[in-house]
Amino acid sequence: MQHTAFFGDGEKTFALTTEMILELERTTGVGILALHTRFRSMAAHFFDLTEVIRTGLIGGGMSPDAAHKLVSIYSRSMLITDLYLLAFDILDARYSGTPDTETAKEAVL
Repeated sequence: MQHTAFFGDGEKTFALTTEMILELERTTGVGILALHTRFRSMAAHFFDLTEVIRTGLIGGGMSPDAAHKLVSIYSRSMLITDLYLLAFDILDARYSGTPDTETAKEAVL
């Protein structure tokens, strides 16, 4: 239920552990299934995208401070489509066991 992808300055491991799902629900104000529905319907907020990436980095083993800094530095200059695809892959890895990149790409196109 991990996802590995290039983010910022290199390959990173992302994982939405149970603790990180609870944090994600707290910070976004919605349940994990509602958040997944937002992503599938292309209704996610920018904060949803960056928060999935941040919590995924922490769940993947990065310190909270390092994850916050990395997301703050790199997410602001990325295309929203690229942020969406990465965040959706991280979320979908926990939701279905593997990232559904094709579904995410189809939703964007």
